[in-house]
Amino acid sequence: MKQSVSQKLVVLGASGATGRHVVFTALARGHHITALVRRPDTFAPRAGLTELIWPDVTDSSALRQALPGADAVISALGGVGKGPTTVCTDGIRSAVTAMTSAGVARLIVVSAHGALETHDKSLYSRALWANVGERMRDKEAMEQIVTASGLTWTIVRPPKLSDHAATGKYAAGTDLPIHLWSAIGRADLAAFLIDEAQTARFAHAYPRVTR
Repeated sequence: MKQSVSQKLVVLGASGATGRHVVFTALARGHHITALVRRPDTFAPRAGLTELIWPDVTDSSALRQALPGADAVISALGGVGKGPTTVCTDGIRSAVTAMTSAGVARLIVVSAHGALETHDKSLYSRALWANVGERMRDKEAMEQIVTASGLTWTIVRPPKLSDHAATGKYAAGTDLPIHLWSAIGRADLAAFLIDEAQTARFAHAYPRVTR
């Protein structure tokens, strides 16, 4: 775990399985968190944590309320099911608009291995697209918005996510091999996302994170 001065971090998709780990990991490190959630009282009151209701991911004006003084935005947005979805695309489009208006430059988003230039280049990628192709199309559209944003972005492409407890033992890099059995625990992914917010090792890059 990296040590740093306290930051103000805004977390999109904070109520999701990965987003919750991001919130709690950041709070444990002494950061101040604004968690964007769909419903009030998603989190129990806690020092350093502010909830902001964001029921419509296309609403950039609501998101702007969270951004004054923010050091970074971390997106753990993700669709559910196998049908068409635009939650990542719409949410990130709103975030980019709001961040540009507020002068907040640092954006870290969770995508997935198998997007864009990694599409169809491994058995893992082909299996992923066969099962959740609509969600991957949403991730790809999201990535294109991020890279065209002019922000200081990092697009994180993990393999399969699991609910294992944090181990602190994982590898991160832009050219790590990803296999059919590759996976990363959400808790370890959250730790990496906070590390990247604290020290931008992968600005304008696509790190993979796997155990």
